[in-house]
Amino acid sequence: MTDKNRFGLKLKRHVVLVEPEVHWNTGNIGRTCLGAGARLHLVRPLGFRLDDKHLKRAGLDYWQKVDLKIWDDFASMLDAMHPSPGQMVFFSKSGKVCFWSMPRPERLFLVFGSETRGLPQAIIDQYAQWICRIPITENIRSLNLSTAVGIALYESLRPGV
Repeated sequence: MTDKNRFGLKLKRHVVLVEPEVHWNTGNIGRTCLGAGARLHLVRPLGFRLDDKHLKRAGLDYWQKVDLKIWDDFASMLDAMHPSPGQMVFFSKSGKVCFWSMPRPERLFLVFGSETRGLPQAIIDQYAQWICRIPITENIRSLNLSTAVGIALYESLRPGV
């Protein structure tokens, strides 16, 4: 990643998917990360293979350009990347804090759980004060993961907040 992203801001954004299950969501998220200048971290186990044609199709011809890091577990990612608590925001529909109030430090990790299970309970318990939600009506159960990542990532880049 360069010192300044394409928006002219000196921000470093990291999108972390913990145990993602759906290849086309991950492909779409990779394309979104590339467009926003963010690094994509995938935490195993993955519900698909990285050479899956559907994953690559969703990422279009951009997939090979995605700044991608694969981790065996969440603890390994934390040990290697050393984010401070104020540099991490977790997303869950049960979060108490609205995502508009998320911190926006220069370096920020946006952490999302799997499509069907969400964040593991151990992560929710450890980081309860850092869990945000994206408001939705009661007409739907949840947002699609790639939609939620796009909303949160671009909100985190919004200047003047």
